[in-house]
Amino acid sequence: MKAIERLYKYIDYKGVKPSPFEKEIGLSNGYLGKQLNRKADLGEGILIKIIENCPEISPEWLLMGKEPMLKIEDTTNSNVFRLKTDTNIQHQSVPLYDIQASASVVALFRDSSTETPVDHITIPNLPKCDGAIYVSGDSMYPLLKSGDIIMYKKVANEIDNMFWGEMYLVSLINNDGDEFVMVKWLHKSELGTDYVKLVSENRHHQPKDFHIKNIKGLALIKASVRINSMY
Repeated sequence: MKAIERLYKYIDYKGVKPSPFEKEIGLSNGYLGKQLNRKADLGEGILIKIIENCPEISPEWLLMGKEPMLKIEDTTNSNVFRLKTDTNIQHQSVPLYDIQASASVVALFRDSSTETPVDHITIPNLPKCDGAIYVSGDSMYPLLKSGDIIMYKKVANEIDNMFWGEMYLVSLINNDGDEFVMVKWLHKSELGTDYVKLVSENRHHQPKDFHIKNIKGLALIKASVRINSMY
């Protein structure tokens, strides 16, 4: 049995569909099915993504078929994708970055390994997150206020990987060539399938359409933290 066949066994065990699983690890829709039909196995990069996004799966089982399938016994058989893509993790430490002290929030979005977190956040049963940053500006007010903390999970910036209507951290280049990062709702655009509409929660901020080529990075917002009092 190949690794891709074992992966399908795991997906079936968890009771999820291949499509949301593909989106979670940054694959195009239908990729796994095509590989299975071609009798082609999974490459090293894909296997690493699976192991990183499925912490309960045993790497020895996935790669070599060595039982058991899970690192620890899963007696609940619960669906790990709470938002179809969310992997529920009981304990994780999410790095918090200070983008004001960082040379560039865009650089942080591209490669967080080059930045040193100022702290770590632990929230039980939080979906898998890559990092956390402070919110600046009022475009998502009152849902998010300046100073709130948002936790995000990076995803591939492709149309097939977008969940319309969800909140994203978006890295893009505008028509003037300026690159920056913002938090917006992601909606379908009336301009066509090659465009996306970025929508603010604050009604005083007008929606704006961008070509998909302008988007250089996407991250789903998984959680937010608000401090109501400093004393």
